[in-house]
Amino acid sequence: MFIPIRALADSGSYSPPLIQGLVFDKLHIRPTALSTVIYDLIVVATVFIGLASLVAMFGIWWERKVAGHIQSRFGPNRVGPIGLLQSIADGLKLLLKEDLVPRNADSFLFRLAPYLAFTPVFAAFLVLPFGPELTFEPRLNAGVFWAIAILSVEVMGVILAGWASNNKWSIYGAMREACQMVSYEVPLGLAIVIGVMTAGTLNLVQLGHLQGGGLHTWLLFRNPFAFLAFFVFFVASLASNKRAPFDLPESESELVAGYHTEYSGLRFSFFFFAEYASMFVIGGIQAGLFLGGWNDPFGLIGWAHARFASPEHYNAGKLLLINAAGAAIFIGKCLGIMYVQMWLRWTLPRPRIDQVLYACIKVLLPMACVLLLGAALWQLLVGDLNAVPWMPFEAGQPLAGQVFNPWNFGQWVRAGAGAALVAQVVLALAGAIGMALIVAWAMYCFSVGGRIKKRLTEAAPIVMMSH
Repeated sequence: MFIPIRALADSGSYSPPLIQGLVFDKLHIRPTALSTVIYDLIVVATVFIGLASLVAMFGIWWERKVAGHIQSRFGPNRVGPIGLLQSIADGLKLLLKEDLVPRNADSFLFRLAPYLAFTPVFAAFLVLPFGPELTFEPRLNAGVFWAIAILSVEVMGVILAGWASNNKWSIYGAMREACQMVSYEVPLGLAIVIGVMTAGTLNLVQLGHLQGGGLHTWLLFRNPFAFLAFFVFFVASLASNKRAPFDLPESESELVAGYHTEYSGLRFSFFFFAEYASMFVIGGIQAGLFLGGWNDPFGLIGWAHARFASPEHYNAGKLLLINAAGAAIFIGKCLGIMYVQMWLRWTLPRPRIDQVLYACIKVLLPMACVLLLGAALWQLLVGDLNAVPWMPFEAGQPLAGQVFNPWNFGQWVRAGAGAALVAQVVLALAGAIGMALIVAWAMYCFSVGGRIKKRLTEAAPIVMMSH
C-alpha cells in the first residue's frame, strides 16, 4: 500500500524525514532501501492502523453522544467513563456474533466487499499532512489527487456488497450510492481544482507551508471564489461519503439497512469503520487544502518551523515540539469538521433520491463551474503573492532575496499584491466573525441545554415492600 506512494514521490533530492532520521541515527542504522521499507512497514502497522481504528471507534462513540445531546438524551454512559468504552464493547459483541452469508449470495464477492470498503480509506490516511515532518511521504506531488482517487474506490465495496447480497433492498442502496458518487464527484473535483489552481501545487506538505503565515494566508481566504469553493467541496463530500442528509444508500426508513442489510458480525463493523475513518480523511483533505493544514491562525507554527529548520538555528528537539503542536491543531480541525457532519445528520431531514441528484446537477455543478471560471479570471486579473511565508522570495519575483513576512503589509504592496491583500484580509475577518458567532451560538445552546432535564435519566431505585 505504501510502495505506490513512494513510487509516485519526487525522485529528486531526498533526505530521510526528521523522525526517521532520528530513529536511524539512534539505532545506528544505515538508510538503505531495505531498512527504509522495514521502517515503513513498522510505521504503517503500528501508527496508521492504530490511528485509523482509534478514529473510527472514537467517531462511533462521539456520534452517539452528539445525537443524544441534540435529542436531550445522555447517549452512551454505562461502559467506562462517560461511555468511552462503548465502542470496544460493541466491537467485542460483533466479534461474538455469528457471521452469516445468505444462501443465494455470491459468497466470494460478499466476503470481499467489506475489505474493499475499508482498505481505500486506510490508504488515504497515509497522505494526510499531520505536520511539516509528520507526513508519511512529504515528496508526494500528487497528494490531493491520491487521496481523492483512492477514496473513490470505496464505492466499489458498496456496490459489491449490494450486488453480492442478492437482496433487493441491498441492490437499491448500492445503486443509490453509485448515482451519488458519480454525480457529486464532479463538483467535488472542480472545487479541488479551484484550490489547487490558487495554490499552484498538489503536494499537501507544500500546501501547508504556503498557508503558514496566519489566517489571511489560508487558502480559504485567498479569494472569494476559493472561499465559496470550500462550501461546494463540503456539501459534495457529504454526498460522496454517504453522510446525512445524503445517506440514501442506507436510509433505514426505506431500505431496512441499505447495502449492508445482509451483513452481520465483524464484516458489518468494517462498513462502520470505513464510514467514520472516511469522515476524518475528508476533514483532513479540507483542512490541508483550505483551512491552513497544521498551521495556527496567527502563523506561529510556520514562523517557528522556518526558524528552527534553517541551518543557522537548526534544533531537532524544538522541531519535534513544533510538529506535535501542528499535529494537535490538524487533528482538531479534522474533528471539528467531523462534528459539523454529525450536527447536520441529526438536524436535517433526508431528501428523496431525485432531490439529491437535482441538487448536484442543477445547483452544485453550475455553481462549481462558475466558481472555476471566476477563480481563473481572478488569477489573471488580480493575481496573488505566490510566496512561502517566512521564507525568501524566489528569484524573478519583485522582492527576490527578502524574507516574506505575511504580516508586513508593505511587502504585499511593494510586490504588487495590494488588491489580493485587501481581499484576503476582508475574507479572513468575515470568516473569523462567522466562526466566533457559530461558537458563541453553540456555547449558548450547550449552557441552555444543560438546564433541560434529560430524557431516559436514571431510574428510581426499586424499593422492596415488606408485608
